[in-house]
Amino acid sequence: MILNRGVRAGLLVFWAFGLAAAQASQAETGFPFPFSRYTLDNGLQVVLSEDDSLPLVSVALAYRAGYLYEQPGKTGLAHLIENLMFLGSQNVGPLQHISYINRVGGETNANTTEDLTFFYQTVPANQLALVLWLESDRMNTLEIDAARMERAKQALLDGIVQRKAAEPYLESQIVFDSLLYPDFAHGHGILGREEDIFRLTVEDARAFYETHFTPNNAVLSVVGNINFTQTKEMVERFFETISPGKKLPVFLPPRPPEKEGVVESLIEPLAPSPAFHLGYRIAPPYSRDYFALAILDFLLFKGQSSRLQKKLVTKEGLALYLTGRVEKRKDVAVMKLFAMNNNQTMVEMTQRSISSEFSRLRTVDVSSDELARAKHMFKRDYLNRLASPLDRALFLAEMVFSPPGLEGLPELLGKYMRVSPYEIRAAANRYLVPETSVLLNVNSR
Repeated sequence: MILNRGVRAGLLVFWAFGLAAAQASQAETGFPFPFSRYTLDNGLQVVLSEDDSLPLVSVALAYRAGYLYEQPGKTGLAHLIENLMFLGSQNVGPLQHISYINRVGGETNANTTEDLTFFYQTVPANQLALVLWLESDRMNTLEIDAARMERAKQALLDGIVQRKAAEPYLESQIVFDSLLYPDFAHGHGILGREEDIFRLTVEDARAFYETHFTPNNAVLSVVGNINFTQTKEMVERFFETISPGKKLPVFLPPRPPEKEGVVESLIEPLAPSPAFHLGYRIAPPYSRDYFALAILDFLLFKGQSSRLQKKLVTKEGLALYLTGRVEKRKDVAVMKLFAMNNNQTMVEMTQRSISSEFSRLRTVDVSSDELARAKHMFKRDYLNRLASPLDRALFLAEMVFSPPGLEGLPELLGKYMRVSPYEIRAAANRYLVPETSVLLNVNSR
């Protein structure tokens, strides 16, 4: 059955509405969807989850091939390979992968993060074999030559130009990350440096592809209207003959977090007004303190009623714009915020106000009502990550590579929901202190 985009959207709304009650009742006591996991002889990990609510299937293929694995002088490679994966293999021409999926009424896309590169599509359930063939083909026989390489490099360079035009504080953000994170691997971003991208060669791209885009470094997640036995047979038919890659390089653990505050300044010529980046080196992802800090993220930054939004933007009017979040990059996490102000005086007043708010967090427990609101928003965002078969396919693939793993899923949300006021105060005392902070002041001239 081929569904057009409007029909699929309507069915997804109906499906999500009927699913909400089941999620709410089950999410705190166990993962609300059944799934099965197994591994092929070549190392490919496979997760299957049946859901016959719609005649659709979503497929996500995740490689542990994010920008963390780039070397100095070769930044941009992860994103480059993401682009090359659409430019043809031995059996599929340039951009033909997209046209195959569109022709059957499906949708496809890709995304690169710090740790992973995802390729994903949603198609009518009877087109699952097409998706598996396409993904196995570019895993096994991607074509990388000079012409494709130049096309992919130009796309990256054009993207950097567009980002710089659209984001006047981009350069300061890059500098800030290099100060806040402990090493090159964690501290550089997906964009890559223009001078590095110019120098990337066909051999560089092939080496990265052959090292990281292999079955033993990947997770295939299939969610939707599937038959487990038939799907397992199809996966084996298309992927089992692909040879595993060579031994994966060891990813060195990060240096211990610095215990000395950093204050720097820079001039951003395109910036419309003064601003600053403020960050804190916090507990590693999924450690005990991390759960409290993740809830604190929602308490401080998320929604108009969050503490810093209400205080600095709505009530006191010190900041023109403020955003913040807890951010994790594989085995490192930080809390970061960015604020824009009218003038330098407002910058200083905003920084003092933030310092005062963090001092309050270190000394006074948050109220039960405020904590409940933050947890409610967190839970809503968590459940939104399960709201469709595609969302779930991506989530399951990501969780295979995360420290909790699929085995930890039944208890994961509960660990956030059990955070107490004392745990938030204790985490604030350990991490939201000057010794763990990095401040980068941005001047517009």
